[in-house]
Amino acid sequence: MDHYSRMVSYLKLLLPLTALGLLSTLFLISRGADTEAVIPFADREIEERLRGQQVTGPFFSGSTSQGDEIWVTATVARASADQPVIANELKAEIRMVAGGQLTLTSDRGTVHPDQDLARFIGNVEIITTDGMVVETEALKTQLSMVHAESPGAIRATGDLGELTAGHMEITSETVGGPVHLLFTKSVKLVYDPQKLER
Repeated sequence: MDHYSRMVSYLKLLLPLTALGLLSTLFLISRGADTEAVIPFADREIEERLRGQQVTGPFFSGSTSQGDEIWVTATVARASADQPVIANELKAEIRMVAGGQLTLTSDRGTVHPDQDLARFIGNVEIITTDGMVVETEALKTQLSMVHAESPGAIRATGDLGELTAGHMEITSETVGGPVHLLFTKSVKLVYDPQKLER
């Protein structure tokens, strides 16, 4: 047997043994796994999640019987068998068949599908296509048609100036007709003609 063949036969034996030695050292040196890993949630968050079903980033779209398109989104929505759907950072966009758009936002809200009702609660803001911004603390809306009502005071700003009222209703006089904002109860308008000139 020549020198080359003898070296090859030694290497066939030596290389697998070296590989086994390296692997065994890796397992001996490696640290033990941390079996006591902490779940990254506070106890209160875990209790809230276990209490009811929760959806992150829910999205709903549909249309009314008149053909108006509705999109509703929220950051988080929770549901349970005996309560309405509760949503945080609620936002709705309504595009009317007759033209125009309404955008509604609030800190939170509830949806009652069995009553055809949604409530926007806390820092409610309504923006119309022509730039009017209406602010109130609560707004009750229907789900099957464009109809909403503010049970409390509102403050609105737009091209005409600043308006305050004790009650507001968003409605349409005819089915599928243009949507109107009707202000009642101690209505006060501070007219600003300069806004119209701009």
